[in-house]
Amino acid sequence: MRNRRHIQHREPSIIYNEDNGIIKAFRNIPGITLLNVSKLNILKLAPGGHVGHFCIWTESAFRKLDELYGTWHGAASLKNNYSLPMHKMLSTDLSRILKSPEIQRALRAPCKKIHRWVLKKNPLKTLRIMLKLNPHAKTMRRNTIVRQAKSHKLRWISSSSTGSQSDEKGVPGQKPVVGEKGEKAVGLKKQKTPLVGKRLQPPRDQQLRRSPQKRNPPQKRSLWHKLKFVSSIKVKSLWTDNFE
Repeated sequence: MRNRRHIQHREPSIIYNEDNGIIKAFRNIPGITLLNVSKLNILKLAPGGHVGHFCIWTESAFRKLDELYGTWHGAASLKNNYSLPMHKMLSTDLSRILKSPEIQRALRAPCKKIHRWVLKKNPLKTLRIMLKLNPHAKTMRRNTIVRQAKSHKLRWISSSSTGSQSDEKGVPGQKPVVGEKGEKAVGLKKQKTPLVGKRLQPPRDQQLRRSPQKRNPPQKRSLWHKLKFVSSIKVKSLWTDNFE
C-alpha cells in the first residue's frame, strides 16, 4: 500500500507474456510490479511521470513487441493498420543544419538596419509638424490672427458708438433739452414695458418692513385693557393739574 502514512519505494517492474507461476514467485517481494506485455500501462512504466524506470523483460514478452507494434520495415500484425512513427530528420543537429552553406545560400540576406519607433505628433496641434506637411500653414495662421484682431477692434468701436448713441436717444416725439453746463436732458424718461398678466410687487425695502408685521401681527386688546389705559391717562392729568 502507498498513501500518506505508508510510503513504499518503487522497485523494478517485471514484464511477462504468459503467467507460468511468475506472479506467485514475485508477489512477496515489496515494490515489485508485474505487467503483461499486451496490457502495458504508462503509469506503471513511468511512475510519477518520470521516464527511466527500470524494467525487466522476459524473452517471450520482448519478442512479442514486434507483433504488437511492428517495426520500421513492416506494420504490426496484431493491430489493424498500425506502424511505428518514423522520424522526419536524418540528423538531429539543427544548429549545424541551419548554418550549412546549402541553407544559407537559399536564405535572403539579414536586415541589419534597425527601425526605431517614433512618436507621431498631431499636426493640428504642433506647428512644426504642420509646416512639414503644408509650408503655407504659417501664412494662413498669421492671416487668421490679424483678421481676428481687426474684427475684435471693429466690434469694440461699434459697441462704444452704440453706447454713446443710446445716451443721446430720448422719448419718441420729444426733443432732448440740454442745459447750459451740460446738464442732463429734460424729458428723457425711459418707457417701461407694460406688465401683462403679472402682479405688481412693492419694492424690496417695503417688503422687508412689512415682513415683521406679517410674522407678528398685533394682538387685539380686550375691553378691560382699554379701560385701564384710559384711567391711567386721567390719573396722570389730575396729578399734573394739582402740581401746577
